[in-house]
Amino acid sequence: MTPEQDIEHCRDAIQHGSKSFYAASRLLPGWVRDPALALYAFCRLADDAVDLAEDSATEPGAEKARAVESLQARLDRAYSGRPNNDPVERAFVRMIETSQMPRALPDALIEGLHWDSMGYRYRTLSDVRSYSARVASAVGAMMAVLMGVRDRDALARACDLGVAMQLTNIARDIGEDAHAERLYLPIDWFDEAGVDIDAFLANPQPSAKISAMAKRLLVEANRLYYRSEAGISVLPRSCRPGIYAARYIYAGIGGDIRASKYDSVTRRAHTSLSQKLAHIATSVGAAAADAVMPRSAVLHAPALTETAFLVEAAAEAPVNPLSSGNKSFDTLYSVFAQMKARDHAQLDGERA
Repeated sequence: MTPEQDIEHCRDAIQHGSKSFYAASRLLPGWVRDPALALYAFCRLADDAVDLAEDSATEPGAEKARAVESLQARLDRAYSGRPNNDPVERAFVRMIETSQMPRALPDALIEGLHWDSMGYRYRTLSDVRSYSARVASAVGAMMAVLMGVRDRDALARACDLGVAMQLTNIARDIGEDAHAERLYLPIDWFDEAGVDIDAFLANPQPSAKISAMAKRLLVEANRLYYRSEAGISVLPRSCRPGIYAARYIYAGIGGDIRASKYDSVTRRAHTSLSQKLAHIATSVGAAAADAVMPRSAVLHAPALTETAFLVEAAAEAPVNPLSSGNKSFDTLYSVFAQMKARDHAQLDGERA
């Protein structure tokens, strides 16, 4: 297959598997849209590989763990320039090479999928943000790199947007996750509300206390959506409408949750085609307004503690990620691996 056919394959996968991103991506310029489709298709492939792995009753977690190991091997082959004969992997390798994508970023994503495979639960909102950093902010940082953005302030705001989107996802999927015996709401919130987690997972029912948790997540998400706008305003102008669209479409999901009085147990929020079109129109207007509005001081707000390692990874001077024996890259990668290990150990301590 040709590179163009590989991208077309990625486009088809995203059109059916991630409608919100596909709608937003249509506003991106071609030089960003095509590698972004390769990136999202790989992320979709990775997520499905872990999510669809079926464990046996005698080996809980074993198949999912093997799926994560397989993904790590795929990433090893991609960064050595030896992808499998697969259109998504070939397109992903071209994206790595042309953007000089730091290895620490997709590694963070796979670490988040590993946490999913282990069924981790999160004690605090900070722990939930740490998870969100890996499964969503890592993608936001990679998108910024695709646009040629290495400025730490802009990267921090891209990571804010990723966390906001993931918190919105969690608020939307409370019931669906509970039926699958998954929990992403902070354990501390259940303790504060006097809600028994095991009882809720055994029989997920809407309640004022669960709705209050969904509301708390969306309040935090909205704070981060607001912060992210300062970063969108410094992206290349041709990229701003597409990223604003992603911001408003995802925030629109939160709006639908609010309209249902925060019931995410008996229903799953969504945005209609007409709502997406309205959000896209708003996004075009917001991008146009950036040209005349003064730059917001929010741009320089510190990165979230939970996303700082991603900002530093993406901000480093580009090196050829497909080159071997690069000592500076190996050293950098080792530093970020240690940072993530400390974060991981802290989470393990909370669960003990």
